[in-house]
Amino acid sequence: MCGIVGYVGSGEKKQILLDGLKELEYRGYDSAGLAVLSNDALYSFKATGKLKNLADKTRDFSSSGFGLGIAHTRWATHGKPTEINAHPHTGEFSFVVHNGIIENYKELKSELENLGHTFISQTDTEVIVHLFEQEFKRVKDARAAWEATASRLQGAYATLLITKVAPDRIFYAKKGAPLIIGKPKVAGGAESKADSSACDIYFASSDAPLIGLVDEVVYLEDGAVGDSSDFDKLAPKTTLSHSKSFAQKEGFRYFMEKEIYEQEQVLLETMMGRVNESTITLDEIDSSLLEGISEITICACGTSYHTAMVGKYLLERKAKMRTNVVLASEFRYAKPILLPYELFIVISQSGETADTLEALKLAKAQGLRTLAICNVDNSSIVRESDCVLLTRAGIEKGVASTKAFATQVMVLWILSVFLGIKREVIDNKGIASERAAMIAAINATKINPALHERIKRLSKRYLHGHGFFFIGRDVFYPLALEGALKLKEISYLHAEGYASGEMKHGPIALVDANLFTIALVPKHLLYEKIASNVEELSARDATICVIAQDEFALADDWIEITKAQSYMEEFFAMMVALQLLSLEIAIRLGNDVDMPRNLAKSVTVE
Repeated sequence: MCGIVGYVGSGEKKQILLDGLKELEYRGYDSAGLAVLSNDALYSFKATGKLKNLADKTRDFSSSGFGLGIAHTRWATHGKPTEINAHPHTGEFSFVVHNGIIENYKELKSELENLGHTFISQTDTEVIVHLFEQEFKRVKDARAAWEATASRLQGAYATLLITKVAPDRIFYAKKGAPLIIGKPKVAGGAESKADSSACDIYFASSDAPLIGLVDEVVYLEDGAVGDSSDFDKLAPKTTLSHSKSFAQKEGFRYFMEKEIYEQEQVLLETMMGRVNESTITLDEIDSSLLEGISEITICACGTSYHTAMVGKYLLERKAKMRTNVVLASEFRYAKPILLPYELFIVISQSGETADTLEALKLAKAQGLRTLAICNVDNSSIVRESDCVLLTRAGIEKGVASTKAFATQVMVLWILSVFLGIKREVIDNKGIASERAAMIAAINATKINPALHERIKRLSKRYLHGHGFFFIGRDVFYPLALEGALKLKEISYLHAEGYASGEMKHGPIALVDANLFTIALVPKHLLYEKIASNVEELSARDATICVIAQDEFALADDWIEITKAQSYMEEFFAMMVALQLLSLEIAIRLGNDVDMPRNLAKSVTVE
């Protein structure tokens, strides 16, 4: 969840940039940097870790008078989180920052190297600045060179560039990643009305850094390419809210709602540098980690435990590796038998979950190789593990996990295919099929406003009764568990998840008209089996809400997901529907969905 800030004007550029990045810290990052162009000189500073490290590096730097500045917080995709890979990236006379992914960077890099350009980072971003400088040498005009550069970029990006050949402007390009340009009505304050340098322009990847600095903003559309002098010509202009909390929520009622909507973007970031057109790679995993490994144990708590259960189905089905799933809180005290050929995987959103951390230490003490799936770099679990796969979900402010769950599942899916390739049980045709399914699954998390409105209206029917059953089979069983957990966490209504085939082994005794059943009915996986289980409940007068592609005759309510070609595409679509249903029920009940009672985001005690 990278962040971008840019500034044109006579203010103290360093401080404006640092303050802007501070407002983007909630999105998560592993390194940061800034570049300033002032008095025809370029200055650049980078640091890994927190913004404090960048502030320390720039303590003695200041820039007076008119100038330009760009800054960036990076979440590593291409290349490790090092200073070299941190933004801004430089050529001979320019600097660039970039969010997103340049899909054709390898081709561009090869072309530019053949023309004599030298690259120093492992990132895709660096090709942008070198391509611009190559184009400038050809056309001798900065604006034309930038437009030519943007026309050759493939992928998703929001990018800013400053260059000594145009020291009065910041150049921008936007496609598939957010970018905002803003301006005060009276730049620099009322006393500056007559000051010709009062032309402050600001850029950011979110509203939050602009609050209190600008009055009007333009949310740039995909395909927008230009420079900071364009502002007065751009439309439509929007008056910016003056609430920083509202800005961080980007107009949503709660952070949880915003985070549900963010899932499409963060899942793309989870895939970056790992899933490409020809294969699936995990550069983070050293080959020695997998030598002699014949089975896997996954250990986690809560939502991460549900992710682990999904991972078991995926790893056994796609990688043909026997997989065991254990609750971290039970694992330590069960006197587990651990074998040297096991890979021990731990999953934690925060990386500080006490039960999971202690289980990890126990596995390491017994000589097992360990892998962490985590969202927070430099956390305790990350530091303790032999290898780490970061989920790249960005900071999740809502206590009830949404996008962390989605990205954990995606990482396990990628891992299962990666291992399947390594074990030669997935061929090139299989790789292409999995890649297409992953992209379709991510698209399935894009929320249709009509779907959200349908769930919002439907939620008023599910506020009473004596409880909820969430039912599903195969990977949809742990998804049912997760759906029930979400509802419990934020609505305080009783809910249980079940493997639907288990209903007749006891739970069906509870069924009557005041028992709500949320049934996950995928078209592409065990449809007839789950349909039969729903019929059993319908015969006993349960109130049934079916989430499915196609209408189900026996359902009282139907939440329609988009047409899908695979069960994993259906999984991600149903995941979003379950999250929205829990959200809207809780809101109708008047609860604070971001801060549910008795819960904490990071459980650091046993």
